[in-house]
Amino acid sequence: MYKNFFKRTIDFLVSGFICLLCLPFFIVLALLIKIDSKGPIFFKQKRVGRNLTTFEVFKLRTMTHEARKVDDKPVIGRAPGVTQLGFYLRRFKIDELPQLLNVFCGDMSLVGPRPSVPEQLEQMTQEEKHRYSVRPGLTGLSQVSGNIHLSWKERYVYDLDYVAHISLLNDVKIILKTFLIILFGEEKYLHKSKNLIKKK
Repeated sequence: MYKNFFKRTIDFLVSGFICLLCLPFFIVLALLIKIDSKGPIFFKQKRVGRNLTTFEVFKLRTMTHEARKVDDKPVIGRAPGVTQLGFYLRRFKIDELPQLLNVFCGDMSLVGPRPSVPEQLEQMTQEEKHRYSVRPGLTGLSQVSGNIHLSWKERYVYDLDYVAHISLLNDVKIILKTFLIILFGEEKYLHKSKNLIKKK
């Protein structure tokens, strides 16, 4: 019942409420981004969602708008191209907040496997693609278990574990741990055993 009905209802109500509440904050951030560096306010990218459908994900822009070489290495800390304001937006995950609009519209959920870029599908097995049987999340089990410090294959293991054990209690645990990581940083949670999700 939670997975098929209440989860989406909670996503809709919570994301809508936070969007309204944070509207003045978003306006201030938009002005600061424009003052800090040239370029658009938002960064938009095509991602893969539930049932392998694609949608456009929104983030606040945290990097300079010049063309750069794109590779599979994560952008960490004060990496080249990250703006002064962008460093703090990334550190406290504020750049992800516009994805609340994706949650409100039904493309995403508050909790679930993170949406991937289409190119990643080529490196996934059929079993790993089962992560797309649910809506992708603003945060997820792999994000609170090492995130970018994990390999993609390790992240998929966490994603599949989450999909197999969706519940309100597990979602609440992941959201609470997300707030702790935002406050204290991801390094504190590296190399810990996978014990957040309890098997049914």
